[in-house]
Amino acid sequence: MNALVEINLALILFLPWFLILSVLFWVYPRQPRGVSRRLFDLVAIAMSVVAFVASIHWSFRVADPTYGGMWRQVLATAVGYGVYLAVMTLAFFVRAAWLRRHRR
Repeated sequence: MNALVEINLALILFLPWFLILSVLFWVYPRQPRGVSRRLFDLVAIAMSVVAFVASIHWSFRVADPTYGGMWRQVLATAVGYGVYLAVMTLAFFVRAAWLRRHRR
């Protein structure tokens, strides 16, 4: 397998699912929809993808190769997905608190 594809395989496989989750994060709640909200959403999505890529590269490199090549992919996928969800969950709650504060 190509080395570039091998280290980014988790990203390639998760892109459709990340697109779905990111669109749902972007769309809901529907209001308020200002420039600052759009910017916040865009930064949150970008940060989650960057954190995912950084974590899969890190975990791919630290995985013990004595357990086989597949272990690297499994660890990278598990760690990366957890990191992506953690960043998106944090952004969801920060945005909810921020929107509640601005409704008053």
